[in-house]
Amino acid sequence: MDAATRMALIQHYRDGYRAVAEALARIPENEMDLCRDPGDTWSPRRIVHHLADSEMTSALRLRRLIAEERPEIMAYDEQLWANSLYYDERPIGPSLDALAAARASTADILSRLTEAQWAREGTHSEVGGYSVETWLEIYAAHARDHAAQMLRAAGKEG
Repeated sequence: MDAATRMALIQHYRDGYRAVAEALARIPENEMDLCRDPGDTWSPRRIVHHLADSEMTSALRLRRLIAEERPEIMAYDEQLWANSLYYDERPIGPSLDALAAARASTADILSRLTEAQWAREGTHSEVGGYSVETWLEIYAAHARDHAAQMLRAAGKEG
């Protein structure tokens, strides 16, 4: 991956929180627990909590990739977390704060990486080889993809 592509993906990553906030601004509080998308079962509230947990987890994954020698990155069961961590009951404010903080601190790290750090790799328990660049490709799109999913769940897409 060249430097220009990396910079574009970092900017896309930085912009993820804004996309989520804009999507949420279109969803009234009384629709946060609905899911009108027949192909999905996740409400906007559940998605926000997933994003917070995923972003905190992914921030640690990146740090391990950079700091440790060939770390093993463990997968987790998203549905189990949703069912066990009160995704359907909790207010979304603290989870939005966690999302914003994880993204801001991680984007700062990404903007400082050396070529040697960009080349670092580990192993993901489900997909095998997993590099810093792979991480960036996944998480640059993650929040924006879920922002669109929230809009579909609330019937607000388009």
